Amino acid sequence: MPDIAPHIARMPGSGVRHILELALRRPGTIILAVGEPGEIAGGEIRDAAADAWRAGAIRYTPNGGIPELREAIVAKLARDNALEVDTEQVWVTVGATQALHLAMALTLQRGDEVLVPDPGYTTFTMNAHLLQAEPVPYRLRPERAFRPDLDELEALVTPRTRAIIVNTPSNPLGSTFDRATLEAILDLARRRDLWVISDEVYERFTWGEPHTSLATLDADHRVLSVFSMSKSHSMTGARVGWLVTPPGWRATMLRVQESVVSCVDEPSQRAAVAALTGPQDGVAASAAHYRENLDAATAALDARGIRYLTPTGAFYLWIDVSHVSGGDVVAWCERLLDEQGVAVAPGTAFGASGEGWIRVCVASDRAELLAGLSRIPAPAHP
Repeated sequence: MPDIAPHIARMPGSGVRHILELALRRPGTIILAVGEPGEIAGGEIRDAAADAWRAGAIRYTPNGGIPELREAIVAKLARDNALEVDTEQVWVTVGATQALHLAMALTLQRGDEVLVPDPGYTTFTMNAHLLQAEPVPYRLRPERAFRPDLDELEALVTPRTRAIIVNTPSNPLGSTFDRATLEAILDLARRRDLWVISDEVYERFTWGEPHTSLATLDADHRVLSVFSMSKSHSMTGARVGWLVTPPGWRATMLRVQESVVSCVDEPSQRAAVAALTGPQDGVAASAAHYRENLDAATAALDARGIRYLTPTGAFYLWIDVSHVSGGDVVAWCERLLDEQGVAVAPGTAFGASGEGWIRVCVASDRAELLAGLSRIPAPAHP
């Protein structure tokens, strides 16, 4: 039998999924490792999908998505993001995961380099390997509140660099980039003629400064923006996201989308229309729930002297366990699972800079969240 392509064999797996698979074999485990909202999408959203199935709306749709959804997205971007685009810039995708893959496939070729945040979402690096590009980490350090050092970032640019990936609010860090940082990254991209891929999946959950969409600062059409329904409307399994491209890419996108998935299923698209055009009370309630969980969790960590990054967005806590992980946070996470029945994501699943840290999702039941955190050993105090 022939071998699979060599670059596939070199592609890293997901450290988060590794822990989850272990946890699912242990009934009763407190699972804090996966970014899954605790809520379920509202009844009107589920009804829209069910009605589509009952009506037999299960045929091909246009590559870019049904017109009603693309129009709803255009209206949402204008209303919530101050981003004015036309429908031909909006391409409905199988979640943000496919949107990220499309953005990278459109801008990278074999041997190109792409700057990825470290710590950063695992798919950034996985996609680069899948496309035979080279992911080049740019470090986000605690002493800088996990914002990039712009001089360091520019020093990483080589003649092979084609794109920078920006993720704010951040998965896994729960941090955000302020407007000045975003403007500085765009200035660098202009000077070095780079694409910028902006992952804005957690845009609806910020705890302080409002979210700024990078494309609103973009004067020369070098930003590709990635959005999702998964977290904001608790639709992770419905798999609806979208990619916003620069203007004039219609002919290219028709070919690319057709070659990958053709289109997203219509019932999920109908659910997304209902989610975007209906009341947004559920989004506000989710945000309030996550904020309250974050407050309760950080208070519990403070009481025990456990260090963490103060979150400014998303629904994650980035927690320092270097006092107990012994330089191998993956092995420590496995022991925590085996001995304490708690699943958390090891920081190194998101890059080498994550050694000594873990990511905890706070979107679950509060009592379960606090019970899980109580089983993390506190540092010894003299």
